[in-house]
Amino acid sequence: MIRTILIATDYSLESLNILKKVMREKDAAEDQNQYTILLVSGYDTGDSIRDLLFNTKSTIFNKLRPQEFCEAYTIIKNKYPHLINKIVCDIFTGSFQRTFNNYVKAENIEEAYYASSIKSKGNGKFDVIPYIKKCKDLKSYEISLEVKKHMPEKGRLAEIFVEV
Repeated sequence: MIRTILIATDYSLESLNILKKVMREKDAAEDQNQYTILLVSGYDTGDSIRDLLFNTKSTIFNKLRPQEFCEAYTIIKNKYPHLINKIVCDIFTGSFQRTFNNYVKAENIEEAYYASSIKSKGNGKFDVIPYIKKCKDLKSYEISLEVKKHMPEKGRLAEIFVEV
């Protein structure tokens, strides 16, 4: 059976530790389901006519998401092919709880995972964690991430191989 989960992200390599932890737990529990994973960040599209007409999701992702992020989630996907159906990067552009609830229903999202240490700020990003916490149709889980003081791989693709 294919189930859909949402992971709140800021498109940093550190935020992929949430995905790693979730997949490791599901693998350890010998989960028989496959998962469609939505990596979601909030994005304020603004109210400029020019921006609304000429910005597409791909131009927004070119601003928000580094290439290393895409390579890193592909590595995780290849590590758990029996669990991951597909991984989709998405943005939530609404500003009301009702809009987020409709997004959850439309995408058939059953579970959401987030880490309070990861905050989406800058470049028009906003945090979707408050929306996740208030959504009644969604089982949400907070994942605690340990921040290592010294990590020579910080910000590079090798960071994805560090055990969390």
